[in-house]
Amino acid sequence: MAGSDYAPPVDPIEILHRDADLLVAVKPEGLLSVPGKGPALADCLEARLRADDPGVLLVHRLDRDTSGVMVFARNPAAQRHLGLQFERRHVEKRYVALAAGQVADAEGVIDRPLMADWPNRPRQMVHPDGKRAVTRWQVAARYAGHTRMILHPETGRSHQLRVHLSDLGHPILGDPLYDGPPAPRMMLHAEALSLFHPSGGARRSFVAPAPF
Repeated sequence: MAGSDYAPPVDPIEILHRDADLLVAVKPEGLLSVPGKGPALADCLEARLRADDPGVLLVHRLDRDTSGVMVFARNPAAQRHLGLQFERRHVEKRYVALAAGQVADAEGVIDRPLMADWPNRPRQMVHPDGKRAVTRWQVAARYAGHTRMILHPETGRSHQLRVHLSDLGHPILGDPLYDGPPAPRMMLHAEALSLFHPSGGARRSFVAPAPF
């Protein structure tokens, strides 16, 4: 992505929750999670949050054109705790997507390994030598030319949901990298995230309804 093409939104970042260990924010579509290469790509959610809270630490990422819930740690111990939860798949994630065409079944599981498509980076691809990637899905609604889907990634591979839906034959609207039909934005949103709180271990859930 060229820096000259990067024009992130300037609206204030919505904060869902803040305590001694956690900062939960809603990343807008079009804003990088972390800085890209070079000063033109320095603006990102991590930098904006650190401007107000210098102790903020990264835990996970969302693609630039995916919006939704992101959790940050506010101290190193919380970062380690959350990182292990993501690694051990204790974090539950729910996404909403608008997919091209009519998805026939009501629900299903996509279990297709993924790896980098090196000549065409940053594209990823389904490949038998890739790492296992699993996505559970349900149809929420069907419209004339697309389907509203609820996605539950059980693994966290790069571009996993985008590649899996494209491989299913129903790419996400507004996703040019994987042949999605034109749309005002990429229609993928991280709607909910559930985790164990680093202090005390209580299960906490954070929700930001999809803006589409």
